[in-house]
Formats: sequence, structure tokens, C-alpha cells
Amino acid sequence: MKEPIRKLDSKRSAGAAKPLRHVVAALILRAGAAAVAKGSEPAGEKAGSAPDEVLICQRRADQPMGLKWEFPGGKIELGETPEQALARELNEELGIHATVGDRIATLRHTYRNGGAIEIQFFRVREFAGELDNRIFQTMQWSPLTRLPDFDFLAADLSLIRDLAAGKLL
Repeated sequence: MKEPIRKLDSKRSAGAAKPLRHVVAALILRAGAAAVAKGSEPAGEKAGSAPDEVLICQRRADQPMGLKWEFPGGKIELGETPEQALARELNEELGIHATVGDRIATLRHTYRNGGAIEIQFFRVREFAGELDNRIFQTMQWSPLTRLPDFDFLAADLSLIRDLAAGKLL
């Protein structure tokens, strides 16, 4: 004998919403190739100058949202400030010791699967050490104006438009 199909309890389903994930990301900035050729510092943004390029990273194919582009960073762990979390993540992902600067933007995004994320983006003008790609498919410097040419994570898209338009930096 077939058993009847049970209906889901709508109250129970509504209460099972995924928690908001708190994440930080770095806008690691530097002067572009033309400025570097003139002698500006390649490892960061020269004080008082507008940045030309930002470091972007591509997720590996075997990760969730594989091969999408993003800014380096990650989850804020219990007891960490956003700045501490970002410094830790940049060391883990890129092997650098970053000086985390001012917060540029905070965005919230809800994905189709119901997961929600709050991302705080911070400027990084200086770091010590050589960039070492420890977890990404690839990473590269991109002119701010070319960011819309890359397939970024959905949560980053409004920031990408504003950076490319020169509205935030």
C-alpha cells in the first residue's frame, strides 16, 4: 500500500532560513603598468595617487561557483574584527602580511539557494611579502575600468560597476 505524501510544515520551512554569512574582501590596489614603468611602487598604491589596478582571483573549477572571479578574503571567525579576519585570510590565501585600510563598501546579497552574505570590502595599499597563489585557479592585476569584462560572483557585481565607473576610489 502506498503511503500518502506528507506536506511540509510551512512554519518549519520558514524557520530553517540559512544564517547570514559575514565575509571580508580586499581591494589590493597598485598603480598600473605605465606608472610602474615610471618608478612607482609595484606592491601597492602610491600614497596620494589614484589606483589603476586591483588584484582579482579566479576560483578553482572544483569549488562552489567555480571559475568565477572574486576579490581575495573570506569568512569572519568568531572573536575577530573584520580587519583581523581580512589580514588572516590574505596571509592564508596569498602569503602576504597586509596593512588593512579603510572600508570601501558593505554589500548584502541573497543567492538563489537562499543563502545570504554580507561582504565588507577594505582597501589594501601596502603588504609585505611576495604574492603566492595558494588556493585560486589564477590571479591577476586588472585595470579598474576592465573589471566588468570578468565573470565575477553575483554578490560583487554592484561593486564592480561602481569601481569601473570611478565612484568608490
